[in-house]
Amino acid sequence: MMRFEGKVVIVTGAASGIGRAYCQRFSDEGAMVVMADRARGPLESAARALPPERTHARVTDVSDEAEVNALVAEAVGRFGRLDVMCNNAGVIKGGAVSEIETKDWRLLMSVDLDAVFYGTRAAAPELKKTRGCIINTASVSGLGGDWGMSAYNAAKGGVVNFTRAAALDLAASGVRVNSVCPSLTITGMTADVKDDAAWMARFMERVPLGRATEPEDIAGVAAFLASDDARYVTGVNLPVDGGVTASSGQPM
Repeated sequence: MMRFEGKVVIVTGAASGIGRAYCQRFSDEGAMVVMADRARGPLESAARALPPERTHARVTDVSDEAEVNALVAEAVGRFGRLDVMCNNAGVIKGGAVSEIETKDWRLLMSVDLDAVFYGTRAAAPELKKTRGCIINTASVSGLGGDWGMSAYNAAKGGVVNFTRAAALDLAASGVRVNSVCPSLTITGMTADVKDDAAWMARFMERVPLGRATEPEDIAGVAAFLASDDARYVTGVNLPVDGGVTASSGQPM
């Protein structure tokens, strides 16, 4: 399929993990991809894996409003339009309510939530011209609480409800806004838990499909939501979780 031929997609947090999978999927379907990340080396390495004539990489700190505005302007200046904005960049840090430090709370809010607002606001005028869409990377941790993850839960919960509100605000302009909500995904951010065999075994007991999420699982769903196949879908926070959220939480 070449659902995105001639279309321009911005992906934040593009150097690795879910963001890199997004870039690969959209590029494979013909898109011109603008990759943004704060890590220059990994970003440039990821960009080299895609067709150079359809790829542009920009070092960007998404917690900085001015840098996000400049990212969108550079993408439009380079390729002439914008069709899909993927607000994907994120960080994760544990900590119970009584333990997490203010600096860590602010970090998660600035990267995981503020940046989604900056990206949405900056992209909206261009997306109105193309009747494009926004894909936010939320989390099942935005749909329910976790032990020891208070700041992450708050930030991703904000993304979930912001997605709904933005979908309402932008619908009259033909711009759709949705999010994907992954469960545990095997990326560099989760390397510590991936190597904890006992913890992973306990976690897998809660996953009906019996494995952790892979970045490509999420990229496929994001591509669907961004495509014309989902032209009547907006305001949706779609779990990509192997069935985790299907459970009431009670044991077998």
